[in-house]
Amino acid sequence: MRKLLIFILMSVGVATSALTFAASPDKHPPLRFGVGMFQPDREKNDATYRPLAEYLSAKLNRRVELRTVDSWEGLAKSLANGETDMALMGPWGYVLANNEAGAQVVSTILYDDKPEYFGIIVTHPNSCINTIADLKGKTFAFGDKGSTSGYLIPRHFFMTQGITPEKYFKKVIYTKHQAIETQVAQGMLDAGADYNRNRNAMIAQGLIKAEQSKIIWQSDPLPNDAFAVGRTLFSNKEFVTQLQQVLESIGPALKQSPNLLPTHYTGFVTRDNAFYKPIRDAGLATGVLRPR
Repeated sequence: MRKLLIFILMSVGVATSALTFAASPDKHPPLRFGVGMFQPDREKNDATYRPLAEYLSAKLNRRVELRTVDSWEGLAKSLANGETDMALMGPWGYVLANNEAGAQVVSTILYDDKPEYFGIIVTHPNSCINTIADLKGKTFAFGDKGSTSGYLIPRHFFMTQGITPEKYFKKVIYTKHQAIETQVAQGMLDAGADYNRNRNAMIAQGLIKAEQSKIIWQSDPLPNDAFAVGRTLFSNKEFVTQLQQVLESIGPALKQSPNLLPTHYTGFVTRDNAFYKPIRDAGLATGVLRPR
């Protein structure tokens, strides 16, 4: 397991696209703002998070360089090794970056005004799979190994049930969340791990049909994505306070500028490292995370 963590944080290549947004000129270098691949492709992802980067640049009076990073592992690595200064990242990726390099969350994103979401396991309604026991000998998909709901949380759940996925399932694959939902809906895959927000969004966008997807397991509430900064930036308390105030101002600003965040995201709320304890506990229990 230690080798897996080293692989995640040190060996995964990071592919990024960078866009710089300039506020008024100042003496500070640009803030490198990393975001994960929340959208199906890089161009759409950049377009989705460009308004947020521009808003941060204007309110912080600093140039902001937007960087889309291909994977959750890569985003955690980029914040841990200083390739990005701040990032909007999944909970597990944040916990990895915090554990390995002292990255610190300053705010949590809100989805429909809630700071939490749920991990789920989905199958096709015609699969005859209704319980975890029915999954034995079936094909199963996890998300990438930097994903909270796609990897860490279901892996931890299986561990509590005495299940070793590589032995329990006929085949285990690792892929993207949207691919899991699509392949389950098409009957190409027996079951897979996802999160409720992604499933709901794909149904709303017509990417899958509700009648082709069934939830057979749901996790306890999980903390939403973290807005985190690197250790060096976090040491600047004045900046951190300013950043938290700017992030909290986004909720009210959405009334005039609804494209600041993707649909259903309604702002940010200040949170600290303790809010991500359930994720850290799961990482420690599975042995993927080592105490520091």
